[in-house]
Amino acid sequence: MTSLKRRHLLQAGSGAGFLAAWPTLAPLAHAQTRQETVRVLAEGAPNSRDPHGEGVSRESLGTFTNIYDRLINFDRVKLPSGIYRYDYTRFKGELAERFEVSADGHVLTFHLRRDATFHDGAPVTAADVKWSLDRAVNLPASKRQLSTGSLTDPAQFVAVDPHTLRITLPRADRYTLPNLALSFASVLNSELVKKNATPTDPWGTQWVRNNAAGGGAYTVESWSPGQQVVYARFDAWKSGPLPYVKRAIFQTVPTPATRSAALQRGDADIALQLPPKDVDALAEQKKLQVHSVPVTNTFRFIAFNSRAKPFDDVRVRQAVAYALPYTGLFRGASLGHGQPLFGAASAAPATTAFPQPYPYDTQLQKARELLAQAGYAEGFKTSFSYNVSDATIGEPAALLVQEALRRVGIELSIEKVPGAQWGTLQTERKLPFYVDTSSAWFNDPDYFFRIFFQGDWRWNFGAFDNAELGKLVDAARWETDKSKYDALIRKAIQIAFREVPIVPLWLPSYDIALQPNLREFTYYIHGQVDFRPLARA
Repeated sequence: MTSLKRRHLLQAGSGAGFLAAWPTLAPLAHAQTRQETVRVLAEGAPNSRDPHGEGVSRESLGTFTNIYDRLINFDRVKLPSGIYRYDYTRFKGELAERFEVSADGHVLTFHLRRDATFHDGAPVTAADVKWSLDRAVNLPASKRQLSTGSLTDPAQFVAVDPHTLRITLPRADRYTLPNLALSFASVLNSELVKKNATPTDPWGTQWVRNNAAGGGAYTVESWSPGQQVVYARFDAWKSGPLPYVKRAIFQTVPTPATRSAALQRGDADIALQLPPKDVDALAEQKKLQVHSVPVTNTFRFIAFNSRAKPFDDVRVRQAVAYALPYTGLFRGASLGHGQPLFGAASAAPATTAFPQPYPYDTQLQKARELLAQAGYAEGFKTSFSYNVSDATIGEPAALLVQEALRRVGIELSIEKVPGAQWGTLQTERKLPFYVDTSSAWFNDPDYFFRIFFQGDWRWNFGAFDNAELGKLVDAARWETDKSKYDALIRKAIQIAFREVPIVPLWLPSYDIALQPNLREFTYYIHGQVDFRPLARA
C-alpha cells in the first residue's frame, strides 16, 4: 500500500435504548462465537446511512466508516498506552491500491483494486468512484466539506479506465488528500442508488438515508432506529486485511451507569461517552482498559446565534462570556478532564495554536456593565439548549450556566433537544444559545477558522460573519511562509477574542473503556468505533 505524507503537497505549492442480556441474533453463515463479536454501548444513535447527507448524527460517522470504503484512509500511530490514533498527515490506500501525486501537486491518480466488489457483488469501478464524488460535490453537506480541499466540480474527476481515476486541481492543496480520507468521500454503488433515485431526487438521498449502498468491511444486518444497529462482516472485502470481528452490535444506552455496569459485567466490550466520574472509577478498579487520548482539535463550547437578538450585540456576547462559571463547568461537568480554554492573561494571543485560552473569566460586575450598555440592564429571557445525546456533559453544563446567568439577570429555560433533530436545528439557526462539542477534521488554525467562524453552514455555530476575518483566513489558506502565516493567524485570533461568537470552554480528552482482551483500538476524530482493526488477545 502507498503511504504519503501530507507535507509533500505543502512542498508542491502550497448520537432510547435498553440494556438486556446479550441479544439473541440469527447466526452468521460462518460459525459465530462471542469471541468474534463486539458489542458497543453509546449514548446516542446513528440516524443515517448517507455519508453525503445533511443533519447526520455523530454516531452515523461510525456507520459510514464501517460500511463504505474511500479511495484512501488515514494511516495511524501507536500511543504509549497501546491503542492507536489516526494520523491526518499520512495516508494509505483503501480502494486505491496505490496512488500518485504529480510534481506540481495539480494531478492525483488513483489505481483501484481490481477485485473489489460492493455488498451485492457488483464490481467497484472508477465510474462508481467518479459518480460518488460527483454526488458528494453536488449535495450540500459533503459539498461544503470537500470544497475545503479544492474538490468542487464533477469535471475534476475522470474515470481514465475501469480501474484508474484521475483528479485534477486548480492548484496544489494541502487539504485535498485529507478530505479524500473522510467519510464525505465514501464510494457508493452507483447503479444501486440510481435504481432507487427519482426524477425529483436524482441522487437518491431519501433512499440512501435508510439503505446502505456500500462495499465496506461490514454490511448492515439490522437497524432498529434509536436502539441498535447490527453489523456483519463482509467476507469478500478486499480493501484491507479481513477483520477479526465477524459481528458488531452498536446499542444506544442513554444511562451512563448502565453502560458502565454492563462493561464491568462483561456484557459489553466498549463503552463510549462515559462521564468523567465513571471513567475515573473504572480506572481506579484496574479491571478494564481505560484510555484518555489528548485531543487538540475537539473543543467544548457555548455558542450564540449572533445574527438574532439579543446575541447580535457583541456586548451581550461579551457579558455572557464574563458571567459564565468556567471553573465550575470544567470541574463540575468535566471533572477536570481536558485542558481549559479560559482565563488567558492577555487579549493578545499567546501562540498561533487554535483554539487557545480566551481572555475571559468570571467577572459578574463586568458582565452587568456590558448588559447595561447594550440596553439590557434588567436582563432578558432566552432558551439554552443541549443535545440529549450529549447529556453526560450537556445536562450538568446547562444547569450550571442557568444558575450563573441568573445572577446577572438572564433567565434561561433549558431545552433538551433529541439527537436526531440537533444537527438540523443547528443548520437552520433555530438554537439561539446552546452548549455543544465539535471537532475540526484538520488541526491547522486557518482550517479551524474557515470551518467554525465563517460560512453559511452548520459548523459556523455562532452564525458569524466578519469580513476582516474572512480576508485574513483566505490569505492564510495558501500562505506557505510560516512567519507570514503566523502573523495572519494572530490577527484572526484577536478578532475571535473580541467578537466572541462562540465561547470555548475546554479541550476535552477522548475517554474510552474497553475489555482488557481487546486490541488494536484506533481513535478517530469522530470518536466512533472502527471495527476493522479490532482483535482479541
